[in-house]
Amino acid sequence: MDAQYTIVIADDHPLFRNALFQSVHMAFSGANLLEADSLDSLLTLLDKEDDVDLLLLDLKMPGANGMSGLIQLRSQYPDLPIVVISASEEASVIRQVRSHGAFGFIPKSSDMRALISSLNQVLDGEPVFPEGLGEDNEELSELTDKIAALTPQQYKVLGMLSDGLLNKQIAYELNVSEATIKAHMTAIFRKLGVKNRTQAVILLQQMDINP
Repeated sequence: MDAQYTIVIADDHPLFRNALFQSVHMAFSGANLLEADSLDSLLTLLDKEDDVDLLLLDLKMPGANGMSGLIQLRSQYPDLPIVVISASEEASVIRQVRSHGAFGFIPKSSDMRALISSLNQVLDGEPVFPEGLGEDNEELSELTDKIAALTPQQYKVLGMLSDGLLNKQIAYELNVSEATIKAHMTAIFRKLGVKNRTQAVILLQQMDINP
């Protein structure tokens, strides 16, 4: 294929990321292929690259917190086509992926022919999902909207909150004052419609998937 695509592969497993890189390189020899191994490195990369045609995203990466990583990316980069490539192939997971704005889902168990066929379909502007998934969950869609309303910094604070860090520890990690973190917390609770840290963490866990 002659088209000059820019494709980002985001996966924290070096062996799988390398195998995917080689497969995509063989199929799209002229493509500009970029890699990321965490949500932070991915966001840094996307900030620098103006014209990414496709993001291949693993749901389980450092900083991604399952589905919420996908939601954060959809919020910050609404025009970027994101295809999730995951080992979690349950219909419920794929429905969540679709309802949270992904352009497609490719199982990690796919052989190279199926993978390349799916990528061609996506690059031609056609979503790719397994058949027979049924309807998306309205409750999940509402949750998606709430998470998407957070700023990148608020999302980062929420992720650290879910990891069990205290305000003082979060302030240290982000190099800001505790008062700033408290202000972020107030805004997060308001946007999520919760009253405390525990409820916020439970809400975030509802978006997660099994490892």
